[in-house]
Amino acid sequence: MFRIESEKDLLRAFRSRDRKYVELPKGTRLPLFVRDYLAWVDPYGVRVFLVFVAPGGKTPTGIAFRRDQQGDPTLAPKMCDWCMTPTGAEVGLLTTDVDSKRRVGVIVCLDLRCGERLEALADRSGRSVLDDKARLIERMARFAHEALGLEPGAEE
Repeated sequence: MFRIESEKDLLRAFRSRDRKYVELPKGTRLPLFVRDYLAWVDPYGVRVFLVFVAPGGKTPTGIAFRRDQQGDPTLAPKMCDWCMTPTGAEVGLLTTDVDSKRRVGVIVCLDLRCGERLEALADRSGRSVLDDKARLIERMARFAHEALGLEPGAEE
């Protein structure tokens, strides 16, 4: 669990290049207490924002993704690379800029509600969701590190 005190603290979690796109959902009240991670879709459905604290980390890391145009729906992936849940969730490509010339992407649930899907699956199977959620956060941190070169959760 982590806490975000102010909008300034939330924006600080994102790279400077992404801060201009961050728009909190209407009605968001700060401070925020975040159990595992925070994810939301912008009002236009174009961008998806993710804020998490990496395992062993101290500060939140934010990633601003863009929902790229989807091609042929029959060719769409069926499983999220992060939560690995076999659900009817819309799964597709979310991308983010590495720099002005390169973009990277990941095939995930397009609303990033992976944690909720893991909880529902665990509830149906009568087991704890804690290990699954820990793996989910690890996958987020791995993407941030390997694809974007970030050191998630490191003190600034």
